[in-house]
Amino acid sequence: MKTKLITREGYNKLKAEHDHLWHEKRPEITKIVTWAASLGDRSENADYTFNKRLLRQIDRRVRFLRKFLPEVTIVDYSPQQDGKVFFGAWVEIENETGDIKKFRIVGPEEIYGDAKGYISIDSPMARALLKKEVDDEVVVKTPEGDKEWFINHISYEKP
Repeated sequence: MKTKLITREGYNKLKAEHDHLWHEKRPEITKIVTWAASLGDRSENADYTFNKRLLRQIDRRVRFLRKFLPEVTIVDYSPQQDGKVFFGAWVEIENETGDIKKFRIVGPEEIYGDAKGYISIDSPMARALLKKEVDDEVVVKTPEGDKEWFINHISYEKP
């Protein structure tokens, strides 16, 4: 089961997506569907078919957001988190060959779209990093076997 946590930024982004779809995109597509339907034969009408499908996709996403947003817990930065890896942390890690990765640990719904450098709190990497500190060694179980990483840096986006 997915963790029902989200960062303040992630929540605001999904809320803005809902509002845009409901107040702008949906009315715009509804007008096109109404216009295309008024032309008559819908079976040969590409405008009608395409936009009707788009309307269903919008409605599906709006339904999901309306169900998801009230159920999720927003996690804001807290000074007690400093120095350790918790939800919302930006973490830089390095392995023994010098490969460096930097990412932020966020809720599962925040890792899609343009969310560059985000990993889900539910991922094996995030789970292994939780409550660790800088210079700690972390072993992550992967399909190829255990991988060792060292924590170089931990930071949080402060309000």
